[in-house]
Amino acid sequence: MNKWWQQITKTAAITVLLLSAFTNTAFAENMQKLGSMNVHYIALGSTFLTPTIAKTYGIERSRYNGLINISVLDTNLKGNPAKTVLISGTARNNIGQEKTLDFKEVKEGSAIYYLAQIHYSNEETFHFTLKIDDGNGAKTLKFSQKFYVD
Repeated sequence: MNKWWQQITKTAAITVLLLSAFTNTAFAENMQKLGSMNVHYIALGSTFLTPTIAKTYGIERSRYNGLINISVLDTNLKGNPAKTVLISGTARNNIGQEKTLDFKEVKEGSAIYYLAQIHYSNEETFHFTLKIDDGNGAKTLKFSQKFYVD
């Protein structure tokens, strides 16, 4: 199997995995327009990933670990291609404990994802505040997610 086909197959597998997570009513895809960026985001339990996908991207699968996935599309360009950005942020739970998120950039063909992990307890809600800088000034994305131990 040539390298190009392997890349397409791997990208398709990740896309199918993420789309299947989006169709679950507990994990709907979300998007916010921030300036010239369409920011797509999702937070879900890491056990939704297959062991192979988790290993490929260095993600620890655990019923107590969540995954935050951010992708940014450039609305200024035809076709809204993926955009490279700098992301930093925190997650605060309902009792005020704050965790710094460490995002890792993943490039799959023309797609770019930013992944971070978070440890949680059953039914713990986190309020995320992310700074996303595309070179035209940082914008803030805020969202909340309740996690469940499966």
